[in-house]
Amino acid sequence: MEEREGETDVWSRETVPRVLKIVGTSLPQRDLISLLLVSPWIHRTLSSCSSLWLMIDFREMNNAGDRLLSALSLSRYRHVKQIILEFAQDIEDKHLLLLKNKYSLQDLECLNLNGCQKISDKGVEAVTSVCPNLKVFSIYWNVRVTDLGISHLVKNCKHVVDLNLSGCKNVTDGSLQLIANNYWDLESLNLTRCVKLTDGGLQQIFVKCFSLQSLNLYALSSFSDEVYKSILLLTNIRFLDLCGAQNLSDEGLSMIAKCKKILSLNLTWCVQVTDAGVIAIAQGCTSLEFLSLFGIVGVTDKSLEALSRFCSSTLTTLDVNGCIGIMRRSREELLQNFPNLRCFKTNRRKSKALILFDA
Repeated sequence: MEEREGETDVWSRETVPRVLKIVGTSLPQRDLISLLLVSPWIHRTLSSCSSLWLMIDFREMNNAGDRLLSALSLSRYRHVKQIILEFAQDIEDKHLLLLKNKYSLQDLECLNLNGCQKISDKGVEAVTSVCPNLKVFSIYWNVRVTDLGISHLVKNCKHVVDLNLSGCKNVTDGSLQLIANNYWDLESLNLTRCVKLTDGGLQQIFVKCFSLQSLNLYALSSFSDEVYKSILLLTNIRFLDLCGAQNLSDEGLSMIAKCKKILSLNLTWCVQVTDAGVIAIAQGCTSLEFLSLFGIVGVTDKSLEALSRFCSSTLTTLDVNGCIGIMRRSREELLQNFPNLRCFKTNRRKSKALILFDA
């Protein structure tokens, strides 16, 4: 009997805590927090495992501002590395100002404020002032943040390598100038629907941010073909989204084709592009894995032939929806030309087809 009690004690004190620490790393934060309420010894076990409390995730939650302040008051979040407040409700500048006055987030590397519409430049200044080691900053779809907020960011956080300003419609070339002058090691930049940007600001990015690997210029139709040609300066670029680039010509695309490392290229609704531009891409970007030509009526079978010749071993996703000059092909023919193809999208004569292949 004593032996059995001793085994149970070992199980409770050693085995279960070890299992909890392993399982805890894969649990959603809400489930992990719920486990704290099961028993005092589980609470002690989980609270003492610092690797489980490196993230605060309040995405889409109500009362997120108060929840954030309460969480940061707990010792287990002392070394938090990631805070996610994406589309969280009830978080405002006042919460971030209180955070600034109470806490230091020296270990924070990733801050996601996507969709937090009540946060302005003042809030950005407050929160960035306490996280000097921030590497990833995302504030998708915020119309209150301006160049002033970006100036606070670059002043307070010197190590940002991933920046998402998608939908920040009041950000101008002034922000791009600040980014170009301060973030030479920037690897990812999302400028989707930043409608006040012009050629001059974007040119600064191309000239100084040589480390860029991912650039999203989705739904920005005002840039000229000349500035697109300067993308060739980004020799490390791998992911490029030019959806809606209405002024991009075959000549501009031929310059982009000099970026040999491109893996993913979105040319959706680039209406001036023809076979000449796509053939240049096929010849230059031979590691291409994803390509969208959606809505480009000037593309024909000649483009597919070039892609088959130069990118057949790498291309896995190809979207030619709306490319009326491209003929239908059977599954067997597609696999013969593109042996690694997993997704082929086409829409011809109002008969839409989506062909998926097993990995």
